[in-house]
Amino acid sequence: MRWRRRDTARARLPRGEGPWAWLSAGSVALSLLLLALLLGLLLSRGLGHFWPGDVALVTLEDGRQLAGRAVREEPLPDGSGRERLYRTGNRDLDGAIWDWVVLAAIHEVSYPRELLVLERRRWGEFIGRLVALEPEAGPRLEGEAAWSALEARLVALEARREAIRRLREQTIRPLVRRLEREGESAEVTRALAAAEARIGALRASLGGASLVLESVSGQHSIEPLEEVVRARRPNAMSNLDKLAAWGQGVWRFLSEGPRAANTAGGVWPAIFGTVLMVMLMSLLVTPFGVLAAVYLNEVAHQGRLTRLVRIGVRNLAGVPSIVYGVFGLGVFVYGIGGHLDSWFFEASLPSPTFGTGGLLWASLTLALLTLPVVIVATEEGLARIPHRQREGALALGATRLEMLTRVVLPMAMPAMLTGVILAVARAAGEVAPLMLVGVAKLAPQVPVDGDFPFLHLERKFMHLGYHIFDAAFHGGDVQAALPLIYATALLLVLVILMLNLTAIFLRHHLRSRHGTLSSY
Repeated sequence: MRWRRRDTARARLPRGEGPWAWLSAGSVALSLLLLALLLGLLLSRGLGHFWPGDVALVTLEDGRQLAGRAVREEPLPDGSGRERLYRTGNRDLDGAIWDWVVLAAIHEVSYPRELLVLERRRWGEFIGRLVALEPEAGPRLEGEAAWSALEARLVALEARREAIRRLREQTIRPLVRRLEREGESAEVTRALAAAEARIGALRASLGGASLVLESVSGQHSIEPLEEVVRARRPNAMSNLDKLAAWGQGVWRFLSEGPRAANTAGGVWPAIFGTVLMVMLMSLLVTPFGVLAAVYLNEVAHQGRLTRLVRIGVRNLAGVPSIVYGVFGLGVFVYGIGGHLDSWFFEASLPSPTFGTGGLLWASLTLALLTLPVVIVATEEGLARIPHRQREGALALGATRLEMLTRVVLPMAMPAMLTGVILAVARAAGEVAPLMLVGVAKLAPQVPVDGDFPFLHLERKFMHLGYHIFDAAFHGGDVQAALPLIYATALLLVLVILMLNLTAIFLRHHLRSRHGTLSSY
């Protein structure tokens, strides 16, 4: 029998060898590969949208011409060839901005330098030729003179639009809120009238100039210059110019608000709302999760009731998120928020202040959603602390409270931050509960401003996850919004990564300061 036991022990494979180790390593490698493919797809489809690609002039066999950027190719349904999708713009002229062209029907593809791409406020892109610039006063400009004058005018228009935006945000809105708080005031009314007069003068200075445009099919249109956002000639741009335009496009995407039903513009309000909501959620969930874990592991009697509570906490982690959204809507919004309105904001009723979705209720709902994650992670960290640490502290004369606050909790801090990291990763990507408790399709005004109390918890906010959902499923043209969807998804991944890296670096600092836990 002794010989058999020794032979069995000798026949065991050393740790790290055998099929299970290879399967584990292969699973990790496959996961990393899939993650790299996901990031590569988001990078190519998202950031590639801001590159000013060349505009092709396509001449078909029947003599018809179209101008646009090639998007993708697909085989024909009958398998007889392939077709190519072009983004042609000109919705106001053609009623659509896409055109499928069979490759066999193409006679010639060229890239004329004079082809113009205009980004407009109302009708999206125009692709064609600039015939003339008609100023408010003076002679009509044509050809290269018109293009040079257009570039200079657009720079001046952008400066005036920025001045109007600053007046609205920094002067008009604070004055309106002051009127709402204090009532009629001659001083405030005069200041408001002066600001509105200034905005009116700036709008008048935008001018009545117009552009005479021509599509490659021969259709003419007149576009007011104030409706034009920007203009470029991609075929005449060098690679350095395109790189500069790409950088400007990425910056506008990060710093501007959305427009055109979330299919154009930027996502700055969504970035700010996502980060602010996650930070508030972390501040709310961390103390409650840590205190609950400390009570379950260090204070409560370890009996049947404690085991049932632990089972209940772990089961709460598997509840669908929409259930938490319904709970938040019923308890936080209609329950607590409705009572707050009746107690403190009766003058503003029936318009609710806290009795509707807002930043506070969304943060509380997600804190409740991620509370089991923090509790479980913290309790696991507390359970790994050797009992000799507690006994040594008590033997040296420390009270039980001092032992918890000066020995146990500092050593369990990395585990607490692990729970916060997991909570942040889940909360930042949640969409379903936010649809019920405060997220908005469009909220260009962020919940932080210069008016007391500076952080307005009752306001609705934008969220990157909901922005992706809305643009993908509720937009009028999903194909047009698809590049921005990829870019927003990449941005959401990067925001979650940055928040997690911040917590990971903090955890590493605390672990190096208090030492790693030894196994027992």
